[in-house]
Amino acid sequence: MIIRRACEGDTESILNLLSQVLEVHAWIRPDLFISGTTKYSAEDLARMYRDDERPIYVAEEDGAVRGYAFCQVKRPVQTPPMMVPQTVLYIDDICVDAWARRKHVGLILFDHVKKEARRLGCSSITLNVWEGNDAALRFYESMGMKTRSRTMEYDLNRKED
Repeated sequence: MIIRRACEGDTESILNLLSQVLEVHAWIRPDLFISGTTKYSAEDLARMYRDDERPIYVAEEDGAVRGYAFCQVKRPVQTPPMMVPQTVLYIDDICVDAWARRKHVGLILFDHVKKEARRLGCSSITLNVWEGNDAALRFYESMGMKTRSRTMEYDLNRKED
């Protein structure tokens, strides 16, 4: 298996994987995610392939894309005076094809992202995980990730009000 930057020829595979991720999220939070859609379009991907601040890495095996990691380099622009300025590699989206899970593809992708984060001078890697996505949470924890902060909500549309 090789990990490399994504390119135009990967678009169909990446769109398929984006669809897989969206369906997981739509199942967990149908109030937020619309089934049958994707986070990015082919046009979005075409722009992102050339953006060094938003690299997309793919795991390829036998000529097929088995997973991806969409990343964003977040550099300090204006840091509040009480916070330490940090450059962070944010994983915007990560996916392993349903048929390739439990074959260490995610581990290999994450290890590559760690190496890239170090190469880019980042102090940490961050990501968001939706409540209810227990498999993803277990994976991230197995990679050594810890909760940094938590976003909470109060749903004003709930029936109890």
